[in-house]
Amino acid sequence: MNSRERVLSAINHRQPDRIPIDLGATPSSGISVVAYHNLIRYLKLNHLENHVYDVIQEVTQPEMELLDLFNADVLDIGRFFNSSEKYWQRLELMKGYPGLYPVWFNPEQQPDGSWLAAGKTGEYIGKMPAGATFFDQLIFPYVDGYPDSYNNICTDMSRVTWGGFGFPPYDRMNEKDFWKLLRTTIIEERAKTDKALLIGVGCNLFEWGTFLRRIDNFLMDLYLDPVNVHRLLDKLLEMHLDFLSKICTAVGDIVEVIKFGDDLGTNTGPFMPNEIYNEFFKPRHKILCDYVKANSSAHTMLHCCGGVYELIPELIEAGFEILNPVQINASSMEPERLKNEFGSELTFWGGGCNTQTILNRATPQQVIDHVRRNIEIFSRGGGYVFNSIHNIMPDVPPENIMAMFETVKEYR
Repeated sequence: MNSRERVLSAINHRQPDRIPIDLGATPSSGISVVAYHNLIRYLKLNHLENHVYDVIQEVTQPEMELLDLFNADVLDIGRFFNSSEKYWQRLELMKGYPGLYPVWFNPEQQPDGSWLAAGKTGEYIGKMPAGATFFDQLIFPYVDGYPDSYNNICTDMSRVTWGGFGFPPYDRMNEKDFWKLLRTTIIEERAKTDKALLIGVGCNLFEWGTFLRRIDNFLMDLYLDPVNVHRLLDKLLEMHLDFLSKICTAVGDIVEVIKFGDDLGTNTGPFMPNEIYNEFFKPRHKILCDYVKANSSAHTMLHCCGGVYELIPELIEAGFEILNPVQINASSMEPERLKNEFGSELTFWGGGCNTQTILNRATPQQVIDHVRRNIEIFSRGGGYVFNSIHNIMPDVPPENIMAMFETVKEYR
């Protein structure tokens, strides 16, 4: 099988020739600036650059040489839109870890060593404290209450880090004929690779509520102010459907996976009981998934962190075919339980290695044993694409990264 066939076989619950591998096809299955810097030096690949395409999480876009070394099977289509040298500038936000950043990203270092980054409105919308390795959100536009009108919601969303600092290709959306460019570029690039193609669309619902209102307020609003929650979610749904119509028209027949995002869980379980999810989010998630399935040939992925075991039946009914990052260290998310109960209906994209306590702290042999056990459970009968649980973080030693990927590569 080639990479594209391998990924599609897994998604369709057929046993592929080997386990498909993802590194960096999403901003939730990648590698941090620090870990990437250390890895390429460990491998003596000093000619590789550190392209920081997710400036919020400080996550690198791995170069093709490294992806081929690790037998990666999936590409984020955004990489086809930042290949020009003019797209990048060299910055060093963390001492000793220089990187190439988009030219539109111009953080300013403060006297205390922190960095402040301005958004489209000119306000500082993100802050990386001294010694930190990612940017925090500074502005919550609706923290004091919901607006009477959503006429300015696009501006409000741009004041949030996740709306103000775009990922490629969307940081070029204001260019003339962007949607035509998107289609022609992906058609051309698809012909050059046999790797599966993935496009992230966001379309977050719960998370945009937390970004705009702040998470403590929004969680209370689900019980105390349901009318305003529905008003906000209806507006978001309207915007997301308009966006999806453009996505599906442009690349719906070209890409293999369309990735949504909504973090619904914590380490100890879901943020909300099923009845709250079913009232506010499931019907709208279903509308979004149904639209993709009616207007494209792509498969639907949900990036959803945390312990969401109780919600998985609802997510399947909503129309999600793929779950990422499969946080097996969270409550009730044991690999055996997930595979036995949902393995025939859901593809698990992740769950390969615990990044909170194993990949960063264990010995290489412990990593090998941990990864082998997980892939033996998840990979049987297809329905599995390997990556670590979320991004490879700054504290992960390169020896453990190599142990993880070598274990998957050798497994048959």
